[in-house]
Amino acid sequence: MTASTQEVGHDAAPGGPPPWLNDEIQQKMAWRDGDIVIAVPPKSGTTWTMNIVHQLRSGGDDSFADIYAEVPWPEILPRPDSVVDDIVAEFDAMPNDRRRAFKSHAAPPALPYQPAGAVLDVRYMVVVRNPDEALASFRPFLMSHSDAWFDLWGVDRTALAGPDFAAYVAGLGSHALAPMVFGFAAAWWALRNEPNVLLVHYSDLKREPEPTIRRMAGFLGFDVADETWPKILEHASFPWMKAHEDKFELRSVSDVQILDPGAMIRKGQLGASAEDGVTPQFSETIATIGRTILADPVAFDWVYNGGAVAP
Repeated sequence: MTASTQEVGHDAAPGGPPPWLNDEIQQKMAWRDGDIVIAVPPKSGTTWTMNIVHQLRSGGDDSFADIYAEVPWPEILPRPDSVVDDIVAEFDAMPNDRRRAFKSHAAPPALPYQPAGAVLDVRYMVVVRNPDEALASFRPFLMSHSDAWFDLWGVDRTALAGPDFAAYVAGLGSHALAPMVFGFAAAWWALRNEPNVLLVHYSDLKREPEPTIRRMAGFLGFDVADETWPKILEHASFPWMKAHEDKFELRSVSDVQILDPGAMIRKGQLGASAEDGVTPQFSETIATIGRTILADPVAFDWVYNGGAVAP
């Protein structure tokens, strides 16, 4: 990802990540005791997990205006002339009246990891999705960023996402997104037995939302009253989020509209990557990249299929 200590340039490298993403911000933040990090690769259940954590922390909240005001994203730059140190200062100045929660698409070392038993008790809620599904979902999402956002960054939409799905897989998909997804999984898999890291697969969250959300609550240390659970589960459900999708579209992140309406909450289906263009040939291309990065066959199988995390 791009990085700068002062004003950030906005050239998009062919096949590289969008220029509005920057790892350095989260590396310079002063982490606090009790912080929650929601670490998820792109289009792998990030927004859903952000909302789940917010609902658990709040006891069920339907009044928030933008999930990104409740769970900030330190990797995104609001403008090309943003100054990293100014953004870091804003996060460091957040009040102490509730536990902070942050979104990240990164894994260690790009995302600083506070070991369990250290001075700070930071919890890492990690979610992974089948790579075919994540890559299939990312291009439509990228194409649904607003014209104003692409104009602000001086980036050509088609040059970044490719003129069609095949070009996207050959470019951004193969050179940036697939290595990121598998590298993310490899880094967190190595930490899967740490008591402050919980790995959850998107497919398990979809198939068994309530027990999985209850497991998340226990891991994060939220003591949820029995009478509060129905409200939490309702507001953390995909249908509720789809009905209130304006709450999940990064509206508070920049003074320029980032997404077209309806871009963030799409289908969220399992096993539907072929509908978005992932052919068997594309799937094998992605898997071949993955095997060079994630050599452990148990880990590789888990990334695709979910289930219990092997010790």
